[in-house]
Amino acid sequence: MSIMSTRIKHCGITNVDDAHRAAEAGAWALGMIFWPGSPRRCELAEAQQIGVALRRTLQLAGVFVNARLEEIDMTVQAVGLSHVQLHGDEGPVFCSEVARRTGAKVIKAVRVQSRATLQAAAAFHTDLLLLDAHVEGVPGGTGRTIDWELVRGAQLSAPLILSGGLGPDNVAAAIAATEPFAVDAASGTELAPGVKDPAKLVAFHEAVRGTSDEVVDGSGRLAHAPHE
Repeated sequence: MSIMSTRIKHCGITNVDDAHRAAEAGAWALGMIFWPGSPRRCELAEAQQIGVALRRTLQLAGVFVNARLEEIDMTVQAVGLSHVQLHGDEGPVFCSEVARRTGAKVIKAVRVQSRATLQAAAAFHTDLLLLDAHVEGVPGGTGRTIDWELVRGAQLSAPLILSGGLGPDNVAAAIAATEPFAVDAASGTELAPGVKDPAKLVAFHEAVRGTSDEVVDGSGRLAHAPHE
């Protein structure tokens, strides 16, 4: 069991109602996908509404796949994003330029195949690293878990966000195995792609809280979880 408080990021948020549900459950961050090829794509107008409602409450991440720098910058400013998550083939220099241009923190997503993947990730000196499952031709959101044993004890260049097939039934084991800074859930808390299941959201948070007596809210403040 991890002795550290684990934050929760919900990705694939597409509407204001789900954003509020995730915030009320205690999310640290919300992820909105702007890649046109995703079934969880969030329209800009909806993302702006989410930004107006919640950007002072928690962290808002925009997810991009091989997007142009100008597009990323425009979206950051229009929505009020605090984080940019790069889920494509972006290199270290591009990641640094995104940080400089937008002023947002950068999350670099790495699709894990082997220990060599993790060694290569050392080239990225972003604010956070997100590890996801590798499925050929799919940049993310596959619902597949990664081999947590590959991650255990890995020397990463930034704090870890663990992703890949996490849900209420396995997130506690994932935290125990990898001790991440945060966990990221998409398909594991959904009714359908881009539509969150309120019961699964609550169950996910309860499972994470069960790994620690401390809970971190969206502002970064620590609050003690109630004991049963």
